[in-house]
Amino acid sequence: MTFQELQPKVSAIISDNHASRDEKLQSICQLLNENVAHYNWVGFYFANHEERTLHLGPYVGAPTDHTIIPFGKGICGQVAESNANFVVPDVAAQDNYIACSFTVKSEIVVPLFVNGINIGQIDIDSHVLDPFTTEDEHFLELVNSEVAKLY
Repeated sequence: MTFQELQPKVSAIISDNHASRDEKLQSICQLLNENVAHYNWVGFYFANHEERTLHLGPYVGAPTDHTIIPFGKGICGQVAESNANFVVPDVAAQDNYIACSFTVKSEIVVPLFVNGINIGQIDIDSHVLDPFTTEDEHFLELVNSEVAKLY
């Protein structure tokens, strides 16, 4: 399924008045995981700015021990501080990478802004080297703009 085909499905999930916020986020993770071949782990992390930590929210994929990540640590922690997308074509070449699984080869993290504040991020791991393009970035920015409506 193309990103153009997925976008209205994401919007429909966000608009569902019968699902909770976490159910909607879980549905988005599942939709992306099942319909984008190189998305092997899809999840959301949310910021606690007072403690300067990220907390794992809904996700689809292999279980992870990384349920709390300090700002600055790993790719997600760096995005919490930089407020910028971070694409890692090869996690083995990244110094500040927190290894989740030997099967993860690449990662993309896109911050989630609400009223100009970075409240979290969508994190995608892939078992493929260098699969992420600017199309992935733009699509995930659109996903996050939809998710922001929930906050």
